[in-house]
Amino acid sequence: MPTSTVHQLIHRVAGAMTGLTPRVISVPNTLDAQREVGEGFRQLAGHPAFQWSMGAIDGCHIRIKAPGEPHAQCYRNRKLFPSIQLQAVCDHKARFIDVFVGFPGSVHDSRVLRHSPLYRSGAYPPPGHFLLGDGGYPCLERPIALLTPFKQPVGVAQQRFNAHHAKARSVIERAFGIMKARWRAIFFHALEVDTSFVPDVVMACTILHNICIGNDDIMAVEEEQPEQEEEDVAGETTNGSALRERIAAQLSALQDHVIDHDYHVQYN
Repeated sequence: MPTSTVHQLIHRVAGAMTGLTPRVISVPNTLDAQREVGEGFRQLAGHPAFQWSMGAIDGCHIRIKAPGEPHAQCYRNRKLFPSIQLQAVCDHKARFIDVFVGFPGSVHDSRVLRHSPLYRSGAYPPPGHFLLGDGGYPCLERPIALLTPFKQPVGVAQQRFNAHHAKARSVIERAFGIMKARWRAIFFHALEVDTSFVPDVVMACTILHNICIGNDDIMAVEEEQPEQEEEDVAGETTNGSALRERIAAQLSALQDHVIDHDYHVQYN
């Protein structure tokens, strides 16, 4: 079969796969589904305060062949290889519920977030809930609630928060690890496709990942080793420190007498 025909078929299949995105990758939009996700994160974190978590967010770099000038430097990340970024949110079962792919590797995680539909719409997570992210993201309460670890935890409450937070947030690293292990030829080598086609390939992989998870085809792989976190340089004006402090305060309460949360009424 001619190489050109193979390329056409690959593009056609990838295009058909991306058409399935709304059916396969979507946020939980019913109360029952949200309760299930919250309970899952409560179990992952090991504390009831995290039952209000609706997902874990992170980014990863997809290695690509070096683009030609003048754009080559834009795609070179801080590890000095060319890449395209995948930002994803997953639920407690490592299923992707939101995916945004396409920014070049040199762009900071927080900037990718600010340009994503997730951030710009502000529609998810629902009021009274939050996402979990690493220190490369800003700690936010608006337009989306996103809790990050304390960079220099002071006292037992902040240390406990970071420990429980890490347990729950690590599910996104597991999700990336499962996907990359399943398609090693794509994620462990530079993609030999046109840069403009990389997002379609990655989206197809995230869709297939969810289909496999939904059919209990789950690979037992080691979690991705977290990369060294970049400092948040976004300069966000909306700060989530007060929300994080309220959640941390709950961790100081007795495990069987958790402080009743009321932060969801403070979104006005």
